[in-house]
Amino acid sequence: MGFSDRNPKFRVGIDIGGTFTDLFLVRDDRAAARHKLLTTPHDPSEAMFQGLQELLSRHNLSMDDCLVIIHGTTLVTNAIIERKGSKTALITTDGFRDLYEMGRELRYDIYDLEIDRPRPLVPRDLRWGLKERVSSEGRILVPLDEEQARDIANRLARENIEAVGISFLHAYRNPSHEQKMGEIIREHTPHMFISISSEVVPAIREYERTSTTVANAYVQSMVASYLERLQERLAQTGFDGRLYLMMSNGGVMTPEMARKFPVRMLESGPAAGALGAAYLARRGRNKRVLSFDMGGTTAKTCLIDDGEPLVAPEFEAARIGRFKKGSGLPIQIPAVEMIEIGAGGGSIARVDELGLLKVGPDSAGADPGPACYGLGGTEPTVTDADLILGYLSPEYFLGGKMRLDREAAAEAIARRVAQPLGIDLLQASWGIHEVVCENMAIASRIHILERGRDPRNYTMLAMGGAGPVHALRIAQKLGIERVIMPAAAGVFSALGLLVAPLAFDYIRTRYMILEEADLETVSALFREMEKDGYTQLDALGITEEKAMVQRSADMRYLGQGHEIKVVLPGGEMDGQWIKKAYQAFEQAYRTLYHRSLDEIPVEVVNWRCVISAPVEVIQMEAVLRGFSADRGACKGHRPVFFPGNPDRIPCPVYGRNNLPPGFQAEGPAIIEELESTAVIHPGDLIEVDGAGNLIATLKQPAAKS
Repeated sequence: MGFSDRNPKFRVGIDIGGTFTDLFLVRDDRAAARHKLLTTPHDPSEAMFQGLQELLSRHNLSMDDCLVIIHGTTLVTNAIIERKGSKTALITTDGFRDLYEMGRELRYDIYDLEIDRPRPLVPRDLRWGLKERVSSEGRILVPLDEEQARDIANRLARENIEAVGISFLHAYRNPSHEQKMGEIIREHTPHMFISISSEVVPAIREYERTSTTVANAYVQSMVASYLERLQERLAQTGFDGRLYLMMSNGGVMTPEMARKFPVRMLESGPAAGALGAAYLARRGRNKRVLSFDMGGTTAKTCLIDDGEPLVAPEFEAARIGRFKKGSGLPIQIPAVEMIEIGAGGGSIARVDELGLLKVGPDSAGADPGPACYGLGGTEPTVTDADLILGYLSPEYFLGGKMRLDREAAAEAIARRVAQPLGIDLLQASWGIHEVVCENMAIASRIHILERGRDPRNYTMLAMGGAGPVHALRIAQKLGIERVIMPAAAGVFSALGLLVAPLAFDYIRTRYMILEEADLETVSALFREMEKDGYTQLDALGITEEKAMVQRSADMRYLGQGHEIKVVLPGGEMDGQWIKKAYQAFEQAYRTLYHRSLDEIPVEVVNWRCVISAPVEVIQMEAVLRGFSADRGACKGHRPVFFPGNPDRIPCPVYGRNNLPPGFQAEGPAIIEELESTAVIHPGDLIEVDGAGNLIATLKQPAAKS
């Protein structure tokens, strides 16, 4: 059924996940539509275009009317994890080529005598040192050896190198040698992909800067090819609007920027859900929200304070140990700070050699998928267990577009879990469900506590196809008393793409004691960064007057080895500004560590600036109007298992889209919509607010700390 004969302009968000591809469309009259389908692992863009075609056909829309497509993808992440990037070389200051592999010489697990370190993206024989030297103040100590530089450029061609990273000592203060090396390479090999550290990340810490630059070079060719194919195929559909790509920091960028800095897309997919949760938190005036996004492959949690997700100045890619800091490749770019757990609907359950039930992190993905999908999968998964427990309907998965095979799910669980453990099918299914919920609760609790927060002070916002199924059980384990499940929760990450701002972030390293800061120099640094940002926005038709600016700094007490990010005050830079900046640092430090260190000077290491366009407004109250409704609010009853009962009990099943604002009920209840199902436990209260959000209040409120 289409919207109408009148087809206003529209925008589309497309999130390609490991199991499902989600699409969310919003028209300029605020009507909305969405679609969800299995990802095509051999070529993820196939599912994207298939989904677009089906979505537009269903609503009588044409790509001619599409203004914007915003795309989130795991392409870069997968390439680094699977080591499927280009043959890459590294050119660095003579004597420092092994820094990239030595790293910080820290053991991420001091008790593991056979510890594995992350394998470098560039082997040692493709790392070359060049005679040159710049001081930490930016003075040239040893001029660049141009003859040697040309020899290296010729060697790149002989070795059939596809991409090269250039990272010289202290280039963040003086990039002239890196720029010259880049010019020489372009003279000899014009088609070489070149990443220069002073452009990718002009900041201190040679190891992290080099690692980030190499990762950028490693995926440049692949991303450029992907974007070229994507844009050509979009043009063939009649699309002549703007294409944007999601960045790790929660902003979006143009394809041109993505070709130059593809490493900024590394955490592209996971950030989208957090952006959607932050948008909803701001509109609902929820000060403390824990975003919980559980899809088919992974689950992600993110803290959102005062309507903004936490953003970390760096993160790690391709970790050997999922929760072990130091076991991955450091990437020195801002990213929405979250924890990603190998616990999704497709996570595989098994009994290990000790006779213990384990779930994940390996996943059945989209191909072959869980056993119940009937696509060839034989391993028991979380989705199979949820089906046996009665949480999912065999006839209404994906709104009835995909029928689930209960017998196949039962056979897989019985063979791989129930029989080895000597328990019945229902116990085995509940065990799988409970283990995956406990894994997510433990990981989330650690993530929250490490940031100095108390989970009991937060409201959970659950999304993703599997999120509302597990949310209340996890909230109970965390002591959270209130859970919000938004309309269209199953495709909420795609909606998050549509509320992500077009943003450009910049960084400059200048060491200063805050109390003695040269404010004229600081002002000049910010003016330089802001000018670059305004220029980028102006090229996209966004004037300086509409741009938003956020200034921040990486600060620490003098003598400390690491910094914390502090949002800086606005206004004129004078003695009062320094006092306010100090107070902002002290407050941020106390939030993290619950103490401050009096009479120790505060040092600023990096100055940061983000210039962004205004966020698009989506009226959540109108979201449901574009969706096809279910037939009748209460669709009937089915047997569902809840802990504390020996067997499944009759449970009412509601159609989500026909629950009016103000609707209230007490669990147990199952509430189904097209792409997700909410499981309400006995005694928990539910209501629907004016925006169509389903709000659950748990039976046993958490005690406040």
